[in-house]
Amino acid sequence: MTALFTRVLIAVALVATGWGLARAQATDPTFELVVNAPEGATTITCVRGCTLAWVERGLNPHARPQRSFEFGCNGSSRCSSARVGGWVVP
Repeated sequence: MTALFTRVLIAVALVATGWGLARAQATDPTFELVVNAPEGATTITCVRGCTLAWVERGLNPHARPQRSFEFGCNGSSRCSSARVGGWVVP
């Protein structure tokens, strides 16, 4: 009984450690911009020392941050706000 309890405890500890290490590698944006733009294309540019990516529906692990970001909408007088995350580049 003690051996089974020890094995379960070790398994839980290993799973928790793996989850913690995997979670620590996902970096959240350093800053976030909320943009409310008129109809048409809107460009957001990082002037110095940062990169941007679309984060409206959560952080996409396959997205590549870039210095300039463009989005747009059609059919209304104003676009709904959009969330763009940013990372500081040293």
